[in-house]
Amino acid sequence: MELALKIASAVLVVMMLVYLYPAAKHWTTNGPKAKAGDWRSALIPLALVAGFVLLLIALVRQ
Repeated sequence: MELALKIASAVLVVMMLVYLYPAAKHWTTNGPKAKAGDWRSALIPLALVAGFVLLLIALVRQ
């Protein structure tokens, strides 16, 4: 029974990838193009989240 569940889940994952591939291809070709300040706009929130996680780790270690 365990093998059947693994096979079924593998089949479902492959079916999902086949189903989503055309949409992903469309998104990559027709998506918005990056501009000059886009990286900074993405890195600032990521840096804030990383700093918050480091703060939480430091507080737990004490």
